[in-house]
Amino acid sequence: MSTVPLENTKPLLPSVGGDGPEERPALQKRVRQRLTSRTATAAAVIIAVIWTIPTFGLLVSSFRPEDNIKGNGWWNVLTDRQFTLENYADVLSPGGSQSPNLLSYFVNSLAIVIPGTIFTLVLGSMAAYMFAWGRFKGKDGLFIVVFALQIVPLQMALIPLLQLFTQVLKIGDFQLLPSGTYAQLWVAHTIFGLPLAIFLLHNFIAEIPGEVIEAARVDGAGHSTIFWRIIIPLATPALASFGIFQFLWLWNDLLVALVFSGGGADVAPITQRLAEIQGSRGGEWQRLTAGAFVSIIVPLAVFFGLQRYFVRGLLAGGLKG
Repeated sequence: MSTVPLENTKPLLPSVGGDGPEERPALQKRVRQRLTSRTATAAAVIIAVIWTIPTFGLLVSSFRPEDNIKGNGWWNVLTDRQFTLENYADVLSPGGSQSPNLLSYFVNSLAIVIPGTIFTLVLGSMAAYMFAWGRFKGKDGLFIVVFALQIVPLQMALIPLLQLFTQVLKIGDFQLLPSGTYAQLWVAHTIFGLPLAIFLLHNFIAEIPGEVIEAARVDGAGHSTIFWRIIIPLATPALASFGIFQFLWLWNDLLVALVFSGGGADVAPITQRLAEIQGSRGGEWQRLTAGAFVSIIVPLAVFFGLQRYFVRGLLAGGLKG
């Protein structure tokens, strides 16, 4: 059993919401009224339309012939209804520089994003649990440091982190994290995602009733049992919300992939191949639109599949009663 005592603490940084439980029902009512008003509904519809139009145009363009795409806008499909599947055949068929073969890069992206998201969630939730319920010297100052790491630009850490992988983490000629492997990308994405993960998950985990954890402690449960049997099930909405964000960030990432993938095609994600599909002069729009639409299938499926957890997780920190 762990010897680190538990501490029923409040969030180290102020959370959104009222000062006490008696104010939360009123806060919930005010937020619900504002979100369901006609003005809010109209604004939501307008925003949804603005965000949907470019995606719809991308979809239409991906089925148009090359001459039509380069000759006029996608809205001309209303008068010039010519469609083709050749664009998708080009990007999905294997072999050759003229056939980008996105399927292999699609698999590479999954191999990068899924472990990178899981590692960040597991390590971030463990750290958030100890910051919320653990008692150790320097906890408050360390949490402030973790929170402050969010303001450090990612670009400033790329070269030092690459030097750490190639020069420090090695035993003789053997590198612990070889260049051009998934391991470097997993570690890099996990490091960049942990500060925000710890901060967001801490605010949710700190709101879990202390009586539940103390009761488990009285029954003889240690930190590992409390974390896996109590914290993880109760924090599922928050974990799913951050998981969606982390998955989308990693799936759409290009900069970190270019730096740590080694420049080869073996571990390159789909975003790197999309940048190459445009051609040397950026004129391969027919392939780019088809490839771009293929790349957004997985993020859309993840978002709509976890949508209910996403909304619950966003509201939980400030509206839990």
